[in-house]
Amino acid sequence: MSNTTTKETRCSFCGTTKSKTKILIAGLDGHICENCITQAHQIIGEELKTESKSGKLELDLKSPQQIKGKLDEHIIGQDEAKKVLSVAVYNHYKRLLNVDDSVDVQIEKSNIVMVGPTGTGKTLLAKTIASLLQVPFCIADATVLTEAGYVGEDVESVLTRLLQAADYDVEKAQSGIVFIDEIDKIARKGDNASITRDVSGEGVQQALLKLLEGSIVNVPPQGGRKHPEQKLIQVDTRNILFICGGAFVDIDKIIKRRVNTQPIGYSIDQENMLDEYNVLKYISPADLRTYGLIPELIGRFPVLTHLDLLEEGALLRILTEPKNALVKQYQKLFDLSGVKLKIRKEALEFIVEKAIEFQLGARGLRSICESILIDDMFNINEIQEKGDELVITREYAESKFNSSNIAKLKVAS
Repeated sequence: MSNTTTKETRCSFCGTTKSKTKILIAGLDGHICENCITQAHQIIGEELKTESKSGKLELDLKSPQQIKGKLDEHIIGQDEAKKVLSVAVYNHYKRLLNVDDSVDVQIEKSNIVMVGPTGTGKTLLAKTIASLLQVPFCIADATVLTEAGYVGEDVESVLTRLLQAADYDVEKAQSGIVFIDEIDKIARKGDNASITRDVSGEGVQQALLKLLEGSIVNVPPQGGRKHPEQKLIQVDTRNILFICGGAFVDIDKIIKRRVNTQPIGYSIDQENMLDEYNVLKYISPADLRTYGLIPELIGRFPVLTHLDLLEEGALLRILTEPKNALVKQYQKLFDLSGVKLKIRKEALEFIVEKAIEFQLGARGLRSICESILIDDMFNINEIQEKGDELVITREYAESKFNSSNIAKLKVAS
């Protein structure tokens, strides 16, 4: 018995016997078990990762025209915003790919502010660019940010999300993109002094400055408020691209007031120029300051662009044309259940009409489609039994929508 135990094959690394392992791979002069293989793989991965960190960003950067071409595949319209974003992002990452400390001229980064009504594609533009470049990307909501010491989130929590998106790889996170949504909600509430502090307004704007200008920030890895016993991660924000978006409700009135009081210029075809669909194209940093953003914050966003209110034709194209169009998604869902979905053009026009009526933009298209198709998705087995095709007409879409909760909410308001 003892001779059998002595002669039993063992792992040459850890000495575990064959009977206690799942896999024991034989070599010319020894054996290795699955546990040692796993550990060796981890060690090799860490060593290669350490060697590859040369401090220089590796990125397949496309030209501005190529970036815009990719955006066109996923987003309908907004050509001006796409062009501005493509150039700004290209210049930002070209700057990172050609770091040379010996050169006297140092190029500053181009943080971006996008102004446009809800549902016009601000978030989608930022998300698509980050996906195209394959860099870490996160979305932060400015409305939950407050000054340090008040209930809410510190501005550093924005970088916590970016770290999480980069799997806590600080080097990757430091070349990522942060999209701060609802930036207009932290506008200064007014010039009048008040006993109560504006803890989610100008104070947050001041706190954001150190992130935007490029500095070393101590970030809580799990988010939340910082505590003395919590281990913090240092993140350099110099090469992080910040993109902000906001609806800036009623800023068109500020633009019109500024333009109408200009002593010189903007006097020809003024009525056409101030059409409600294109007034945002004349937005300037001065309008953001009047709205309530502090000059220091505006100065750290050198690139300012606008998104147009989506008209019926654009919304109709959004439903059907992009690679990930909404109609294509629903057709795929029904196809997985063996049902061919057809939505007639007049039904699509009804969906667009309701999105415009509710002032929801492109974001509202899914909610309206969902309210029309929810019963069919619930009764998918019955549809399969009746046939393999489901045709949505305008009359059918109207009846389903009018009985939905969305329509009832409109009536109630």
